[in-house]
Amino acid sequence: MQVEKSRPYRGLFPVAPTPFTDSGDLDLEGQRRVLDCMIDQKVDGICILANYSEQFLLSDEERRLLVDLCLSHVAGRKPVMVTCSHFSTRIAVERARYAAELGASLLMLMPPYHGAGLKADEDHMIEHFARVADAAQTPIMVQDAPLSGVTLSVPFLVRLAQEVPLVNYFKIEVPFAAAKLRNLIQAGNAAIAGPFDGEEAITLMADLQAGATGTMSSALCPDLLRPIFDHHMAGRSTEAATAYAKVLPLINYENRQCGLRAAKTVMREGNVIRSDAVRHPLEQIHPHTKAGLIELARGVNPLALRWGH
Repeated sequence: MQVEKSRPYRGLFPVAPTPFTDSGDLDLEGQRRVLDCMIDQKVDGICILANYSEQFLLSDEERRLLVDLCLSHVAGRKPVMVTCSHFSTRIAVERARYAAELGASLLMLMPPYHGAGLKADEDHMIEHFARVADAAQTPIMVQDAPLSGVTLSVPFLVRLAQEVPLVNYFKIEVPFAAAKLRNLIQAGNAAIAGPFDGEEAITLMADLQAGATGTMSSALCPDLLRPIFDHHMAGRSTEAATAYAKVLPLINYENRQCGLRAAKTVMREGNVIRSDAVRHPLEQIHPHTKAGLIELARGVNPLALRWGH
């Protein structure tokens, strides 16, 4: 079953980690369990092949395998967003078309870049996104993140949304994200269908107050983000702040100490997956860092810590 593509998406769209065996091979059964756990975390959608999925360490063949596996296994239970970023417009188009054909509800793209020196100018960036949109005919989320080294100004993002209407979702995870979200919403108005928060929800409260209608965290604890989002959307600001204060130490530890390793480590502890290995040349999580993460996680008891028990 394919999820309806035309509705505005909002809420919790965490990034699914890509589980590996201890030797670095794909753990396909583990991937299915990750997806099932995320659905049980009461997410609104799932993003695959993002940076927190270690997409930059996957072969083209592995990417296609994971798109097929994830979309077929989720089977319409939740919308699935597929990351298709690449410096090459041709490759980004091919990735997007394949994901759309298999039933992706949304696509996510970073602006084209390669290292610190290869970037496109604004006109070519718009053409890049337009060609992907034309090929896939699927809503596109722009990932505005420091990793690319590309500055995406609010006027440019509004121009992009206006000239390429399928580009109407924006994941803002740069410094002072709340201010940028507020300015983007005000300047873009109806062209901005989905202003989203990112960076593990480390600035979630400020971003929601600025008008964000969704968040893209890791899969570490979206079930604990659920009440924050729901309270805020219902106008219960005090309850939202209380729920946020409860989980913030864990999110901060993830953001500042662990990065993409955090969700895997907690999912391994919770028997969701068999190994929390990351692929070389990424460094495995240090035992002391792991212990600190698990201690904080036990204090708030996210579903990922107990799902497999």
